[in-house]
Parts: sequence; C-alpha cells; structure tokens
Amino acid sequence: MKLTLLSATLAVVSALAPSTHTTANKSELHSTPQRAGERLTPVSINGWIPNEANPCYGLPGSLPPTSYFDPLGFAQRGISLNEIKRNREAEVMHGRVAMVATVGYLVGEAFEGPFHVTGPANDQLQQIPFPVLIGLGTLIGFAELKRARIGWVEPDFSSWSSTLWKLRDNYYPGDIGFDPLGLKPTLSSEFADMQTRELQNGRLAMLAVAGMCSQELVNHRTIMETLTFYQKVYSGQNPYELCGDSIIC
Repeated sequence: MKLTLLSATLAVVSALAPSTHTTANKSELHSTPQRAGERLTPVSINGWIPNEANPCYGLPGSLPPTSYFDPLGFAQRGISLNEIKRNREAEVMHGRVAMVATVGYLVGEAFEGPFHVTGPANDQLQQIPFPVLIGLGTLIGFAELKRARIGWVEPDFSSWSSTLWKLRDNYYPGDIGFDPLGLKPTLSSEFADMQTRELQNGRLAMLAVAGMCSQELVNHRTIMETLTFYQKVYSGQNPYELCGDSIIC
C-alpha cells in the first residue's frame, strides 16, 4: 500500500519491540519476564489478579448490555488461565493491527504515495516492489520475535507440554512495555478502563476492516467509490451511466 499505510504498519511493528533492558517489578502496573519453569503465586499485574471464580479470570473488556459475551465458549469455566491469557493476547494484538489497517484503507486510497500505488487497498500490496515487501516482512518478523521474548516462555522441547505456547505467569496480555507518550495510567482502575476501551475499539476495527476487505473483493472499488456509487443509487441516478463498456467503473 502507500507510504501512509507502510508508515502506520511500521509504527505498529516498532510498538511490538521491547526495550533493550529488563527491570524488576517495581509497581503493580509493570509486567516483567520470568524464566521458563519458574512458578509464581498469583500477583497483581496492572491491578489484575487472576480469579477463576470470575468470567475470563476477571480480565477487563466487558460492557453492558452484553457483558461477557462468549457464545462459542472461548472463556468458559474450565479453560486454563494460560489459554485465557493467550486468547486475550491474540485479541489485543489483532485489534491493534485492525485499527491501523482501518486507517490505512481510508488514507491509502485517498492519497497516492511512493511506487505509484493506486486503486483499492486490496490491490495495492501487489503493486509494491518485491524488495520492499521482503524488507517489510523481515522487519515484522524480527519485531514479532522480540515481542515473543517478552511475553512467552522459551520453549523447552524436552518438556514441550509445559512450555510450548505458554505465556509467562507475570505477563499481562498485550503489555509489552512500549508507551512513548506516557498514556498508561498509574491507577489500576484507570488501566482497566483504558484496556476496555482499547479492546472495544479493536473489536469494532476488526469487524470494519473485514467488511471493507470483503466489499472490495466483491466490487473492486475503493471505499469512497462505493459510497459514491450508492449515493447515486439512492438519489435516483444511474451509477453506470458513464461506464461505457466497462463492467466496473
């Protein structure tokens, strides 16, 4: 996609990169790595203490009227704490990427960037030179590996059942310690509120970007072209009047 989308993507990638040093857990709003196999008693992480008696072990993210909406049972009772944290980690990260992607669809289609990339966002990636794609993929790969070192236990294949796909006990899902603007609250109640807002916006963004991607796969128009098309339809105009012999216009 265009430079704006590439820049936004790189911003998310850099957000996944950890700091170069690790500090001790000095406050309840700081999560730090631990060695594989080390067992910790439940402690407050960002003001959250896992409680099996609460839905989703008490993690924030629910709002009325749906509260903890889980029709497929991803967080039903009996699911382990590690699985709950792993699902939340995936939800937070996918939500962040989706929020950037939503902006990227709109901005990337509105302005022409480098490499003369144009048209619907779905068709823009293939217009980027291959070396640029390789470089972008490499940056993302390195950032993801560094992120994994913060939150995930190092796999020990001699004891794979206890270390593979396991998050660190004192790691809060999504908290990789990157906060250059200092937006992270110091009070646990305010952190839970911010986490809920991020989750809700991320969930909406995931639905939005899925809708935009599907729409462009169907009609091969940009988002604004689709809005203009239906504006003509509902105003009684013929949207195909100037198309000529083109199927898509």
